[in-house]
Amino acid sequence: MASNNRAARLTKVLKIAKKYYKPFEAPRDRKVLEYLVYGCCLENSLHEEVDRVFGALTNDYFDWNEVRVSSLRELSDVMKALNDPEESATRVKRVLQSVFETHYSFDLEPMRKQNLGQTVKQLEKFNGTTSFTVAYVTQYGLGGHSIPINQGLLEVMRVVGVVTDSEASKGTVPGLERAVPKTKGIEQGSLLHQLGVELLRSPYGPNIRKLLLEIDKTCKDRLPKRSTKKAKEPAPAPPVKQAPPAAVSPPKVTGKPKKTVATKPASPPAPKKAEKEPAPAKKATPVKKAVVKKAKASAPVDKKHSNKKLTKKKPR
Repeated sequence: MASNNRAARLTKVLKIAKKYYKPFEAPRDRKVLEYLVYGCCLENSLHEEVDRVFGALTNDYFDWNEVRVSSLRELSDVMKALNDPEESATRVKRVLQSVFETHYSFDLEPMRKQNLGQTVKQLEKFNGTTSFTVAYVTQYGLGGHSIPINQGLLEVMRVVGVVTDSEASKGTVPGLERAVPKTKGIEQGSLLHQLGVELLRSPYGPNIRKLLLEIDKTCKDRLPKRSTKKAKEPAPAPPVKQAPPAAVSPPKVTGKPKKTVATKPASPPAPKKAEKEPAPAKKATPVKKAVVKKAKASAPVDKKHSNKKLTKKKPR
């Protein structure tokens, strides 16, 4: 992207942000550690909300060491007014733990006397810090010129064409510090921060949509869109895909044995009929005996025996 075109777009973004938001001036008498903790809470929330949370941390706890040893659940409950209470509590707890392990105290005031570049490198080494918190401490606590950029503001710059997708993935907005004068860094930085929080809170709302279209009328296709997961959910798990292997093939396999089983029970009646058949067979046996007797009776008698019988009957 040409530098002239980028500068013109940044100027338009700053102009629209000033039209819709009011600058917020943070106290300038805080210590470096307090700016660091405040920045951890401010990343995705507004100043008014962070002021209440920061007041609870400084008034309800004995010191920063008590905050450090508190549980994440307790800190999240204290920070519930923020847009990301759990993430903010995690950042605060990790930063305080890292500072304590590095210095065995919570005094970071000697950093003011160091070179700014050296101090920035030390801040980046603390566990829990982000590019936003480091830029916030640099701008507000160390007198440097660095505009804090949260995720919402980065998305705004991508939608209106200030940065490309590759630049947005790196979390940088080239030329932002040059487009904003150092004398107006805190003022315009707070305006841009509010713009980013607006997108984080309601990315699909009519207000942020109207504001982005006012910055760039051609950004309609790049506006945040609602996810279509609900429409895609039925497609990946249709019941039809699982039915063919489980429901169709088994019936075919089980159907054949049912036919064979149906034919087998039909065979038992056959033996019953066979049992009834022997009854006429028993009746047939006496018939055979009678036939034999008749056959014996009808057999020819020997003449000798017949004569003997006749002679015996004559003496009457």
